[in-house]
Amino acid sequence: MSKKKSLTIGFLVGASVSAGIALLSTPESGKDIRVRVKNQSLELKELLMNLKEDSIRIKEQLLRTSKEGAVLVKDLTEEMRKSVEDWKNAVEPQQENIHQSLEQIESSIRELEEKIKNTNANS
Repeated sequence: MSKKKSLTIGFLVGASVSAGIALLSTPESGKDIRVRVKNQSLELKELLMNLKEDSIRIKEQLLRTSKEGAVLVKDLTEEMRKSVEDWKNAVEPQQENIHQSLEQIESSIRELEEKIKNTNANS
């Protein structure tokens, strides 16, 4: 059973029990009791209607919020994808330059090693 149903049933049972106790323990006349019970039942109906309306408004708000959240997540995902794509496009030309520079450095190191070997061999 859902929490909402349990709360409503508990509220109704509590209201009924308290009304019964009030009827049995009051020194008032039957007419006064009937008027008071009628008023209390009207108040209870109004309270239950307000609870129902509030729960409907909350449900609608949750639906709107979840839809808005889904749109925001979709937009954020698209923006992140675009940012990553832009970053890749900006970095890619630099990667080639770095790769060429590393090849030149490696070539220079090999040449230097050869010169050192030749110098050591001649000494």
